[in-house]
Formats: sequence, C-alpha cells, structure tokens
Amino acid sequence: MNLRSFDLNLLLTFDAIYSERSISKAADKLSLSQPTVSNALARLRISLDDPLFVRSAQGMVPNAKAKALAEPVRQALLIIERGLGGDEGFNFSQSSREFSIAVEDYGEVVILPRFVDWLSVVAPQVKIRIRPEPSASLKAALMEGVVDLALDYYPIRNPDYVNKCVMTETLLTLSRRDHPLIGDKLSLESFLALGQVIIEPRPDAMPLIDAALAKRGLKRHVVVTVPHFMSMPLIVQSSDMIATMPRRMALLYADHFRVRAHAMPLRTPQLPVYLIWHKSAESDSGHQWFRNQLIDLCERL
Repeated sequence: MNLRSFDLNLLLTFDAIYSERSISKAADKLSLSQPTVSNALARLRISLDDPLFVRSAQGMVPNAKAKALAEPVRQALLIIERGLGGDEGFNFSQSSREFSIAVEDYGEVVILPRFVDWLSVVAPQVKIRIRPEPSASLKAALMEGVVDLALDYYPIRNPDYVNKCVMTETLLTLSRRDHPLIGDKLSLESFLALGQVIIEPRPDAMPLIDAALAKRGLKRHVVVTVPHFMSMPLIVQSSDMIATMPRRMALLYADHFRVRAHAMPLRTPQLPVYLIWHKSAESDSGHQWFRNQLIDLCERL
C-alpha cells in the first residue's frame, strides 16, 4: 500500500468502530455525523479491499482482518498522539513509574501477558507489580495506594470505589482429549456424573454453575478443590475428571496442555470482569492513562 495516497484519518474511524462496535457510538466518540463515519468506513473497505466489519444484532462485528489490524493501529495512533504532545500530564514514553495490580490467575493468564507486551512498545520503562491480594484486604490496599488497580469478578460495593466492567466471560469445560465417557458433545448427564475439579469458592458468593444447577435441584460431583485455575488442566490431562473455567482461559489451556474444550451443557449468566480503583486516584494523570489503556485492551479481547 502507498501511504502517500492513503487517508490516515480513516485509521481513527477504524479504531473508533472497533472499540465501540457501533457506527453511531463511533460517530459520537469522534464528534462526527453517522453518515460521515459510514462513508469513511466505505472508503476504508475499498482501500483495504476487505469488509472489516459485519453488521449483526450485536453491532459491528470485526472479522479476522480487522482483529489483526486493531492492535497495530492503536499503537500507531498512540505513538502519533505522543509525538504531538498528547497527555501532557503523564509522559508515558519516558516514565519509569511502577503500577501495582491485584489479580487472580485469570488476569495473569488472559490479560496481563498481552498488556505487558503492548507496554513494552509504547511505554518501555513503565513497570508492573502483580499482587495476589486476598479479597479481605483489597479495599484497604486500594484506598492506601498499595494497589493501584484490581481485576476481579466481584465489584466493591462502596461509593468510594469505581467498578468498571471491562469484559464478560462465558464458561467452557475441559476434559482430556481421549476421554472414554465423552463423545462429540458433553451432555448434562455426563457433566453431573463425572468427577470435577473446581476452584475454591469465595465464602460470600456461590459459583454461577452451582447456582444454575441448584435451580434445577442438581449438584456437581466435586472431587478436587484447588486454589488456582492453573492446576486444573494438569489434573484433567491425566484423569477422567473435568473442570469448568472462563472461556478465554479454557481455550488457552486447551491449546497449551492438549486438553479438549466443551460447550457447557447448562446455561449460566455471563461472568463480568471488573477493573476496580479507589476514587482518590481519579485525578492522577498517570493512573488515568494506565487504567484507560488497560480498559481499552480488555474491551478488545
């Protein structure tokens, strides 16, 4: 492609549509009219010889080409913004500030590797400290600034904290590839009969699976309870037990540990993932930049 003949403004349109999954919301974000954004998308499709997005009931769904372009385009726009003096309150390209994030292993496996990789390009000196904060002390750690941000399935119900839902998850069940009791599809009968590895539930919350089963008067056959998701595929890989976990994590594990992922034979609500911070950090320009970039990445996963 000849960049001299390519309208780089179209990348702003692409980035907004990809982020918002909507022509109208992208128009609002760019302070443009909907016809202007639609026309820009049409020009971009011609320039790249690809439809990029498919209109559906869920909005503008990106295709494989759009997904491949999304991160390079976002990085390019941020670099241009930095060169033009954007975000004067926090020079992320030069800062060596350390940010502390409290996460469970879902965040460590699914979110942080991609975020760290992205940071190494746009903010190579920024440091991250990962803290496995117990839920009991998380509020105090955020309030005192020991932890800047937390990724969790449960919001903090307190007006002094901000809870931003950055993504939602469905569930998949893992089994060993040659499981003798599972055919092409995992049935509810097999799901209930097979021994299961589960994550240690929080004392104040019932897991979505158990809540859905309880409504039918059913229960799982729990054999092993573990503190972290990371041990589940190793147990499943060498036994007839199964384990259920968030979809993005399950797909990563299925590929890495050579186990098989199955659709859940039970409908459960989607699992929200929240980014949480204390309101005292709202006006901190560095904190604001960092959390906005993390939010943006999560919404793209």
